[in-house]
Amino acid sequence: MNINFLKSWHGDVLAVIAGLLMPLAFAPFGFSIIALLSIILIMLCWAQISKGRAFFRGWLYGLGMFGFGVSWVHISMNQFGGISVPLSIGLTILFVMFLALYPAITGYVARRFADRGTHQIAREFIIIVPSVWVLFEWIKGWLFTGFPWLSVGYSQLGLPLEGLAPVFGVYGISYALALTAGLVVYWLLTGKAATKFALPGILFIWGSSAILNNVDWSEPVGDPIKISMVQGNISQDQKWLPEQRIPTLKLYTELSRENWGSDLVIWPETSIPALYHQVEPFLKELAQEARMNSSELLVGIPVYNIKTKQHFNSMMSLGMQESFYDKRHLVPFGEYLPLKDYLGGVIDLFDIPMSNFSSGERESTILKVAGQPAGISICYEDIFGEEIAEALPDATLLINTSNDAWFGDSLAPHQHLEIAQMRAYETARPLVRSTNTGVSAFINEKGRIQSASPQFETDVLTDTVQPMTGMTPYAVFTNIPVVLVASFILGFGIFLGRSKKKAS
Repeated sequence: MNINFLKSWHGDVLAVIAGLLMPLAFAPFGFSIIALLSIILIMLCWAQISKGRAFFRGWLYGLGMFGFGVSWVHISMNQFGGISVPLSIGLTILFVMFLALYPAITGYVARRFADRGTHQIAREFIIIVPSVWVLFEWIKGWLFTGFPWLSVGYSQLGLPLEGLAPVFGVYGISYALALTAGLVVYWLLTGKAATKFALPGILFIWGSSAILNNVDWSEPVGDPIKISMVQGNISQDQKWLPEQRIPTLKLYTELSRENWGSDLVIWPETSIPALYHQVEPFLKELAQEARMNSSELLVGIPVYNIKTKQHFNSMMSLGMQESFYDKRHLVPFGEYLPLKDYLGGVIDLFDIPMSNFSSGERESTILKVAGQPAGISICYEDIFGEEIAEALPDATLLINTSNDAWFGDSLAPHQHLEIAQMRAYETARPLVRSTNTGVSAFINEKGRIQSASPQFETDVLTDTVQPMTGMTPYAVFTNIPVVLVASFILGFGIFLGRSKKKAS
């Protein structure tokens, strides 16, 4: 394949197009195979050019991918953060420009250790690029508290590569997808001579993943439990108004009373627009009513610790006894201000209620609900697979509560639901996802949606959940195997390149 035309500005344009295509592979669009096409295109744009040009094209790719894929950041800041349109657009652009550095550095590193020739093409696109790709996805997932949004592995739910989720997690899927793309690029650049190597490699990756998809990593334990999730659909710009507190509590209470037959009734993140000590008598009375009707409650509520003078974003179990889970992984600038001593004035730009939370210190993420130990996560905590896995092996189900009203009518609620599906499959646990404005959903241990609520409607979603037990390889080792393998293969590829240079 002759790609000389890509050495000019055509390659720059194609890099942007490839990046713009990538979000189409994720929810709500779901054109999963586009992820493979997108990676193939950017790899072709990186072939046979300078390191600097590869960095630039990777950055252009990132601008397209994140500029489209996380455009909802502007909605959150402008509509619900009280920031003016020009400023929110400017901050979103800066955020996208930063995220674009990850694929930019990937392209630079790939060319830094690449030379010309058939064997060097194989080393670059089969050994180096897939390894660097997944390592920088992983780094993006923890650096500066982490933002693993749009990791390409999420896009493969429903395709054979999803079978890798319980073994290697989402980054394992990302690695397999990048490796597949590398094999295709090697095939395209070297012609028929590569067929005997590339095609069997692709068939092995996808075939073995499909086989793993048929493995049952967990087994039922105990009786199914009936759960109802109350979706109040309270607009974010109305939620914290003082005059809305009583109507909100009445709405959730009335909808719950209609579903006392369920073993567990869940209210979403911060569904109660008041501090715990301000509504404690109301909650105790409601808990007693639930118990009299053989039901338990799990509610989202902010808690103020008078002794430490700290606020927590919490989930509270109102069963046979009260127990709390305090959110541990907070959203920077949304729930707390990083480097507060230096950035104190920044928070004045925002108009975000309850934005001074402290991180929870409780070691366990488990609450006992309806007789079952449940792994609890709040809002975007579920985008960190290694943190969700901490609840295993004890947890027999996972519960995530969120207030996706922050995202408005954007791509984010759908992308977030897709991420939750991956967490269920990685851990082989059913995941119950309760949200304020949707999408609330019941997800089985294979990551499939059993039932879901409509968005932006007041609704009560009721379904039956079968608790599960057992440990997946991912739950045991989390991301460690993928990071170690990718690091070793990258080091091997670099060593090969240097050995060949010395030999010549």
